[in-house]
Amino acid sequence: VLGGGMSNVERLYQTVPDLVKQWVFGGECETPIRKALHGDSSGVRGAAWLWPLQGT
Repeated sequence: VLGGGMSNVERLYQTVPDLVKQWVFGGECETPIRKALHGDSSGVRGAAWLWPLQGT
């Protein structure tokens, strides 16, 4: 899963899967490269969840 600013580089989703295959042991690579659900805001959203709720 690509997040942050890298998730906005659409070309990566076409080129990276073929490049990764050369580094996989065993001859098979069926791992898709996906965009984070919330794109370049995913890291910020995750950090916000870590902030303790006020009054608890």
